[in-house]
Amino acid sequence: MDGIRKVAVIGGGVIGGGWVARFAQNGHDVAVYDPDPEAERKLAGLMENAARAFAALIPGDRPDFGTVRFVSTLREAVEDADLIQESAPEQLALKQKILGEIDVHARAGALVASSTSGLLPSDLQQAMRRPERLFVAHPFNPVYLVPLVELVAGAATAPETIETAKRFYAALGMKPLHVRKEIDAFIGDRLLEALWREALWLVNDDVATAEEIDDVIRYSFGLRWAQMGIFQVYRIAGGEAGMRHFMAQFGPCLKWPWTKLMDVPDLTDALVDKISDQSDAQAHGLSIRDLERIRDDNLVAIMRALAGQAGGAGWGAGELLNTYEASLAQPAPAAAEPDITRPLDLHTATVLREWADYNGHMTEYRYLQVLGEATDALLALIGLDAEMLAAGRSFYTVESHLRHLAECRVGDRLAVSTQVLSSDGKRLRIFHTITNATSGDVVATGEHMLLHVDTTSGKAVAAAPALAQTMESLAAAHASLAVPDAAGRAVGQPR
Repeated sequence: MDGIRKVAVIGGGVIGGGWVARFAQNGHDVAVYDPDPEAERKLAGLMENAARAFAALIPGDRPDFGTVRFVSTLREAVEDADLIQESAPEQLALKQKILGEIDVHARAGALVASSTSGLLPSDLQQAMRRPERLFVAHPFNPVYLVPLVELVAGAATAPETIETAKRFYAALGMKPLHVRKEIDAFIGDRLLEALWREALWLVNDDVATAEEIDDVIRYSFGLRWAQMGIFQVYRIAGGEAGMRHFMAQFGPCLKWPWTKLMDVPDLTDALVDKISDQSDAQAHGLSIRDLERIRDDNLVAIMRALAGQAGGAGWGAGELLNTYEASLAQPAPAAAEPDITRPLDLHTATVLREWADYNGHMTEYRYLQVLGEATDALLALIGLDAEMLAAGRSFYTVESHLRHLAECRVGDRLAVSTQVLSSDGKRLRIFHTITNATSGDVVATGEHMLLHVDTTSGKAVAAAPALAQTMESLAAAHASLAVPDAAGRAVGQPR
């Protein structure tokens, strides 16, 4: 995207490490500089969790993982980078010093992004000779899963810098939001701080414990916020009259002394100890890595659930996920046409946690799901598209024969190869082979008969000449191919 291939991350902590994972998962080579002697060890645990979560979030086509290397100096990290993501501690003087050093050693065309959660980019630009390339890219934890990134320009930031940043972060599966005005703490943290201040008062005044406050959020409005935010939720609360009615009905309560938003309790040792002790009790002995995995699993489940809403188009973060997955499934512009003289490699999948049965194996109907997705990939290859569907032409599966040949477990990477056994312009007979990409074992096969149909009448009809020719060409090209038996050996045509 815009020539950005190599990325440098300065600071490999929670946020910087999340950036490393997000970049590498999308195929970018990443150089990491962090003076902490334990940085590489700490990042390894985060990267392991990130890889696990990303495989569950994107079970289909994924980019080849980029290389990640630790370097001993900041100069070595940035000198050949196309984009530098600064993720140092939230101290203005420290960040200015680091950004000034980055500016000296980075090549002229490189972009520089700061992960600051609230410092103004105009202040960060003060030590830079090329301030036009500096912008804020403020993410939310975990960076490798949560898609929002706030983009903020400083007084000297060039407009094209923000436009390039929008395209780059969108290609990573993120939701880049250009903050219109340069304000302290931007948008997300201002909203979070308001809730955080009130939560601190509730604990300070012994109204509720830390766990009880979290329960209020996760069992009520947090569920609504995850998919609709705040304004759309309140629009619904207004009933048929909508937002105007809600504002008229509940607006007066804003003048009541319900909250303490203009004040914050003193963070005394007693209050800090109280919150820390309650938080320890709430964790029930789970480590930070344990909690990260639970958080990631829940985020993946929510986003994948949202991806199936609105008739499959997705809703909120789910719609964004569908767009991102579709972009990953598109062949590169310079990719060669598939070799139709061989079985077609059109689909891959990862066995997700929810696919497993009580034995810990992939449950039987998920085999059919993977085979069905492979069939969809074949149909897309031969020309079944939105225009054809809108014209009332499609394919119906009328017969399937499945063989379960080996076990699949959570995390296994599956690859499906497809052969066209026969076609007469109306009927399409295909054979899929599912292979465990790690072990090489054939785990299942599926033979399917499809009919080309007029969806209006529900009757089989001959395909259009161009489509029929493509189907018959594939059948002819695959006529001499053998299909594997249970041991993966070629045995010739099935029935």
